[in-house]
Amino acid sequence: MKDAQFAELSVIGMKGCEAFAQQVDNYLKEWRRHTSEDTYLVEALCPRFGTGEGKGLIHHSMRGQDVYIICDVFNYGVTYRMYGQTVPMSPDDHYADLKRIIAAIAGKARRITVIMPMLYEGRQHKRSTRESLDCAIMLQELVAMGVTNLITFDAHDPRVSNAIPLSGFDNVRPSYQMIKALIKNVPDIVIDKENLMMISPDEGAMSRCMYYSSVLGIDIGMFYKRRNYSVIINGKNPIEAHEYLGQDLTGKDVIVVDDMISSGESMLDVCSQLKERGAKRIFAFSTFGLFTDGFEKFDKAYNDGIISKVFTTNLVYSRPGLKEKPWHVEVNMCKYVSYIIDTLNHDATISELLDPVKRINKIVAKHRSEMETK
Repeated sequence: MKDAQFAELSVIGMKGCEAFAQQVDNYLKEWRRHTSEDTYLVEALCPRFGTGEGKGLIHHSMRGQDVYIICDVFNYGVTYRMYGQTVPMSPDDHYADLKRIIAAIAGKARRITVIMPMLYEGRQHKRSTRESLDCAIMLQELVAMGVTNLITFDAHDPRVSNAIPLSGFDNVRPSYQMIKALIKNVPDIVIDKENLMMISPDEGAMSRCMYYSSVLGIDIGMFYKRRNYSVIINGKNPIEAHEYLGQDLTGKDVIVVDDMISSGESMLDVCSQLKERGAKRIFAFSTFGLFTDGFEKFDKAYNDGIISKVFTTNLVYSRPGLKEKPWHVEVNMCKYVSYIIDTLNHDATISELLDPVKRINKIVAKHRSEMETK
């Protein structure tokens, strides 16, 4: 029998997350046998004045509630009016609105959990010169405002949790959902050492690839980035070349794993080199598909036979037109987030949700069995 609820459940979808939060609410109602008229959603508003200033409003009592706030700080598809101009919301704007809603709760909730799929300023996680530590400051600010736990997905560097050592910080990886989507969309994929290989596009993605490699029982290769540290372009040192370390790729399918696709240049350069080394089909797993420079380069790579499929989640805003691309597969994470909320609301452990080895082994064994019978 499931433990009793920690407190009455409330779910808030911040601006731009309404559709995601609605799916989460539907799952929760289905599991808890509520009618369609009931809802766990609480409307939170952040109206703005003509100057761009804003405030947080909640027309609902939050006293004693177990509150889960879903916030996508990278949703630039949401806009507001400022001095007569339409302005897309930046990560700073979304983060400010999140703090406004926490402030509107005014300490009345019994517990507040923030679900921020992609961490605000997550790439500004360490200091190498005289510079700000934005992600660490954000975590400390939220804890100071009363947030008990923060849940994120595939953090660029999960060690940023050291900024709040006495508070909850859960870094979730969508490994099971990615593998499930791969098997569903590429039914002829053979998951063994002779036919499939994991590739890390850089040193930072090695831990992700090592996990997949270990669970699936396949080999791993990697690239390391050779950068020009004498030049800074768009806030970073440009990559001069990707150098490959690993076994022969001839005739093998390849999965390239990274936390995000930003412009995509680095990912496509790696994929091109893999193709030159004899890779058969190339699949990309990326939790966050930002595509900041559009899809043109990916369209060309797909038409040239360099990439076969790119798997990204719906945890962040999708650039318009992405879902219609023949090379793209959306991995829906709403049910998984619903499981996390439901489990935490009953004060139960989410260890199995954070490390889904058993579920991965089960689905891979089933796929192998089906391949053998064909």
